[in-house]
Amino acid sequence: MLAKRIIPCLDVDAGRVVKGTKFLNLRDAGDPVEVAKRYDEERADEIVFLDITASAEKRKILLQVVKDTAEQVFMPLTVGGGIRNLDDIRLLLKSGADKVSLNTAAVENPPLVKQAAKRFGSQCIVVAIDAKRISQEPSAKSKEKNKNLRSGLYVLSSNLKWEVYIYGGRKPTGLDAVEWAKRVEKLGAGEILLTSMDCDGTKEGYDLELTRAVTKTVNIPVIASGGAGEKKHFYEVLTTAGADAALAASLFHYAELKIGDLKKYLLKKRVNVRI
Repeated sequence: MLAKRIIPCLDVDAGRVVKGTKFLNLRDAGDPVEVAKRYDEERADEIVFLDITASAEKRKILLQVVKDTAEQVFMPLTVGGGIRNLDDIRLLLKSGADKVSLNTAAVENPPLVKQAAKRFGSQCIVVAIDAKRISQEPSAKSKEKNKNLRSGLYVLSSNLKWEVYIYGGRKPTGLDAVEWAKRVEKLGAGEILLTSMDCDGTKEGYDLELTRAVTKTVNIPVIASGGAGEKKHFYEVLTTAGADAALAASLFHYAELKIGDLKKYLLKKRVNVRI
């Protein structure tokens, strides 16, 4: 069985690491190179670097920041934001990225996923999906379902839907997140980075329903993102929801939880992780 991965995420805006709640109210969390070095020392499995305003501002990713980060870390580095074509991907890989993450470009130009997978290999093509729940249910009822799912009492409803957003969560697309995940797998994506916009930054736990809906549908690894607030949230999403990796940002950025401590906890819970 492959080891489950713990992945810190650097959301970068104007060359600084930032973190918000539900993609809003961003606050500074430090220099990306220094933050990445700390995670390397804490033995994170990978690191994700996302230039979150590059697509919305229609500019290229900050290559120098990527280069500086890649020179300081010795773990796989995934980079996304502002990627529009194969040349952008080539430059990022040349600058030190091990994988690239496509979001807006994948939605607006799906053939790019197929072309990139063919040119560079599926193993380095990640499709990021930012999804927001479409539900007529009161939020309290939705939270109760997530609670029941954690305890193994709830069977996933086929009526649940999530919509894909692009441009850093600014623009809805009308795409169903689960169907889009299936499509990008067929196009050649090697991995999916799945972020719940509803849970992002809340520290109330991952959206287990969303994660489980996608992991049950695709056969490629799924990184769960959005909502981590304590150790048990990682355990839930890696076991109950079937994620292959769990990503977090503010919890790690502000030293509320050490990666080493989290991995020891998971090992005690019989989750296979690398120490």
